[in-house]
Formats: sequence, C-alpha cells, structure tokens
Amino acid sequence: MSITSTALLTRATRLRRRTPPKGTDAGIFTCVSLTLLALFAIGPIILFFFNSVKTSNDYAASSLGLPKTWEWGNFLDAWIQGNIGAGLINSAVVVAGTAALTLVVSGCAAYALARLDIKGNRLFINYLLISSSLPTQMFLVPLFYMAVQARLYDTQIGLILIYVGLFSPFATLLLRSFMLTMPKELEEAARMDGANELGVLFRVVLPNALPGLLTVALVTALSAYNEFLFAVTFIQNSDLLPASTTFYSFQQGFTQNYPLVTAAGVIMIAPMLILFLFLQRRFISGLASSGLGG
Repeated sequence: MSITSTALLTRATRLRRRTPPKGTDAGIFTCVSLTLLALFAIGPIILFFFNSVKTSNDYAASSLGLPKTWEWGNFLDAWIQGNIGAGLINSAVVVAGTAALTLVVSGCAAYALARLDIKGNRLFINYLLISSSLPTQMFLVPLFYMAVQARLYDTQIGLILIYVGLFSPFATLLLRSFMLTMPKELEEAARMDGANELGVLFRVVLPNALPGLLTVALVTALSAYNEFLFAVTFIQNSDLLPASTTFYSFQQGFTQNYPLVTAAGVIMIAPMLILFLFLQRRFISGLASSGLGG
C-alpha cells in the first residue's frame, strides 16, 4: 500500500469517528417522544394513587400535590364501605360470561364473513361497521323494554346478553380481519380429509386464530369490566351490582368522599392493569396482525 493510500485511509477513519452514525438524532427523538408519552399515560394513574391515600382535608387543599399524611386505611374503608369484594365477584361473572359468549358469536360470524361465500357479504360488513360506531346510549330504552318483557331485568344473564350484543360487532370485524391473513391451505386440506365447515372452524381455524381470539377476549373483558351505564340501569339488586357501580357507596349527602372514591378506583383498575401487563405482547401482536392496529 502506498503512502498516499495510507494517508487517505487514516483521514477517512478520523472522519468516520467524528461523524455520528446515521439515525442517532432520530433515535434520540424517538426515545424522548416515547418517554413523554409514557409519562402522559402513567401520570394520571400516579396522581390517582396519591389522591387515594390523602385525607379529606389534604384533598380539599390540593388535589394535585403529594399527600401530607399517608392514609393507607382508605383502601380498607373503601373495600368495606363499597362492598368491593362482592362487586369484584359479580364483575368476574359478568366479564367471563360476556367474553365467552362474544368469542362464540364473533368467531362463527367472522369465519362466515371471511371464508364462506355469503350473498350480501359486504352489506353485513357495512351493517357491523355502522352498528359498532353508533353510541350505545341509543339502545338503552329499547333494550330496557326487551329485558323487562323477557324477564331478564335485574339479572346477570340479562346484562351479559346485552354486553354480547354491544361488543360483538367490533369483535367480529376484528376477528374477520385476522382470519383474512390466515392461509387457506390448511382449511382445504381439512375438507379433503372429510371435515365439514364446523370441523374446519373448531379444529383448524380457531386454534390458528388464538392470538386474535385472545385480543378479542381482552378487549371485550376490559369493556365489560369498565361499563357503568348499562350495569347501573339493568341491575337494581345491590347483591348483583358489579364493581363499576360501587362509587355510589361513597356519596355523603350531596358531596362525595373523593379519597375513598379514588381508593376504590385504584382497587378496581388493579386487576385489569395486571392482566393487561401479563398479556400485552399477545394483545399487541394480535391487534397488529388483524390489520386494525395502524
């Protein structure tokens, strides 16, 4: 190697060391943006927790500051006064029933729309899009009348059936989008082996659609767990009320005991938050692969 080539190589090496790698600025900007978004998402939860361990005087003085006296007994008072234990059990029954029935209904409907040659397929899809975009308050009065006529008012099964009807359209669209990405070769092989459509659905399609099913179950469970309007309208028996309606227990005259309300809120969001943290990877992968994540 000549002296000139050696000099040029040395100079290029020095310039490479001085020049920052491409994408560094973009990487820093991404990290800063994600950090700010994380703080924006976690900030209200942290503030909610601080308010849950304040006294009433501390909350009245400042609802945004740190507690001067940490009242950990607020959680026990909220648990007893709001009967949250029974509310969580009722919520578990309603959530489990809603998620299970929604998976059955939306799974069969999504398979029919994604794989079967149905006349008016596009019409059904448009109907599901419109029905899932309408505000649920529109259905409150007719559903109340139907529940009374069917003697399902003030029963958990009645509330579960209402939730299934409300959440199935979106769940069907989500599962249909996921099934469209699945290869058809496995289904054709199952039909060649003599399987009927139900056999193809339950033995081939649904096992391979497990990420999409898990996503639908998690979205439906979160929606049913957090729903308040229909729960407080269709359930009057205090022994059957879900956890989302326990906030009524902390009303004192025309005022609310906000530290106890926030303590009950922390207890309420804890199960769903833990569940989501454990299943977030499957949830995100299922939502992304369905085509509705972007």
